[in-house]
Amino acid sequence: MKISVIIPVFNEKETIEVILRRVLGANKKECPICEIIVVDDGSTDGTKDILTRIAAESTQPPVKILIHSRNQGKGAAVRTALGHINGDMVLIQDADLEYHPEEYPLVVKPIVEYGADVVYGSRFLGIHRAFLFWHYVGNKLLTLLTNVLFDSMLSDMEVGFKAFRTEVIKSTPLHSRGFDFEPEITAKVLKRKLKLYEVPITYSGRDYSEGKKITWRDGLTAIWTLIKYRFKD
Repeated sequence: MKISVIIPVFNEKETIEVILRRVLGANKKECPICEIIVVDDGSTDGTKDILTRIAAESTQPPVKILIHSRNQGKGAAVRTALGHINGDMVLIQDADLEYHPEEYPLVVKPIVEYGADVVYGSRFLGIHRAFLFWHYVGNKLLTLLTNVLFDSMLSDMEVGFKAFRTEVIKSTPLHSRGFDFEPEITAKVLKRKLKLYEVPITYSGRDYSEGKKITWRDGLTAIWTLIKYRFKD
């Protein structure tokens, strides 16, 4: 089964080359990557120039660059990428070095071996940087709300490291444009009773001085999104 890796990017000039080199290095026999699709979501810091150079250098697997003329949000970037994928599986990789491409085999294993439809890499089951207490509390509250609303037992709803069978994510109607993509896709996966697995991952979280973009406002949006999609599609 071939993997399409989607990388949404917005103003990540300090990390984008490192993460792309690591994703390219993850293309191995046990984890065959057929393409890397990077969506530059209106970056203004020179990220686009770095992407253009790396795409010209890389052919196996090819690095495909899609450009948003203005910033639209993570959800919009993922939705743009989904219109261009060719793999049997889709893996979403953030560009900020918080998640490790070296763990792709672990994340896709439940799809390949156990018939999973969706796999979440859980930050709270694996090795993780211990900091940002209130961010941790917010994540736990959102995960608890998810489990109550959808009768599930997730440990980490908001994680950005996810893998899907291509037909599953392509057949799921998505509307969110920003970080509310995460609660929307989770709500719809659980509502459809898809086979969702969790695996422990390594999480190298960064703080706001290092460029972290999610704030408490995104938490409020996530709450509304979970409740909304509990009762509508």
